[in-house]
Amino acid sequence: MSRRIDKSWLVFDSIENAEHNRCVDLFRRPNGTFGFEEFRRDVEDAGAWTPVAYYSGSAYASNEAALEAAMAAVVWLAQAVDRRR
Repeated sequence: MSRRIDKSWLVFDSIENAEHNRCVDLFRRPNGTFGFEEFRRDVEDAGAWTPVAYYSGSAYASNEAALEAAMAAVVWLAQAVDRRR
């Protein structure tokens, strides 16, 4: 888990792109709010997931609202979500 996701937050979904080198984690905080963060994985980082944005600071009232905001912010995410359906 990345350093941008607090250990008290529950990651309930992780969506990867087709190349498996980007992902978005959707999480729930103990206070009941939801959020997301985008990560990348590169060979030079030994395959570790590295945060690429500061989306995790925003709070949403529902997991659906967090996913909607993530799809608006992360260019590749809507296509990855469609592949899962």
